[in-house]
Amino acid sequence: MSKGKLAKFADMADYPHVFEYPFSVVEDVPFNMRGHWREQFFKNDNPIVLELGCGRGEYAVGLARRYPDCNFIGVDIKGARMWSGATEALNEGLKNVAFLRTNIEIIDRFFAPDEVNEIWLTFSDPQMKKATKRLSSTYFLTRYRRFLVDGGIINLKTDSNFLFTYTKYVCEVNHLPMEFCGPLPSQPMGALAIRTYYEQQWLARGITIKYLRFRLPAEGELVEPDVEIPLDDYRSYNRDKRSSLKVSK
Repeated sequence: MSKGKLAKFADMADYPHVFEYPFSVVEDVPFNMRGHWREQFFKNDNPIVLELGCGRGEYAVGLARRYPDCNFIGVDIKGARMWSGATEALNEGLKNVAFLRTNIEIIDRFFAPDEVNEIWLTFSDPQMKKATKRLSSTYFLTRYRRFLVDGGIINLKTDSNFLFTYTKYVCEVNHLPMEFCGPLPSQPMGALAIRTYYEQQWLARGITIKYLRFRLPAEGELVEPDVEIPLDDYRSYNRDKRSSLKVSK
């Protein structure tokens, strides 16, 4: 029988590489490591890479294994899921990966300007009803700018054609330099070769995985694209689409 939620939260409370600041308390609790992740936790000067909406933390852990000269932080609000990756990292003795349990809407409270080099958005909820909830929207890009280095890299890996198309329009409208935009190669290399549990499900279902890599300059006004995009015909694995609408902005 799998470990219950309360037991998982109890485990993580003692994990040295897990930091928990849920939205309900973060207003009253300062985060003293902001701007000091390298010196106080990682004990090195290596680049910091975030996985936002990390779920089980599979990608953050996979990246940490492949790239020991980089520091990785998985961020999500759902601690019961995060426990899997956090426990795996602890058992393997990985020193270059940490986890932060908080709402991504307030992610800029935990990192100082120029502290982060790169961001991964792996199979984020496409949030087809509301643009400001999409992790690649200008609402979130504005927040990322507060701690991402000038021209820092953002990677989007997704099964959702809606989110992929939307993000492509965001890049085009705002002239954000795209380094890759299209279907994932059949034999991906490096970081793209990491496959999460859900990615394997999408592939088994015959759904194409899309990948977009772009840079985010520190300056320049960001505007939302004014274009209608066909909705995905499903919402998540093994579920039907919840809306009768055909398109959204």
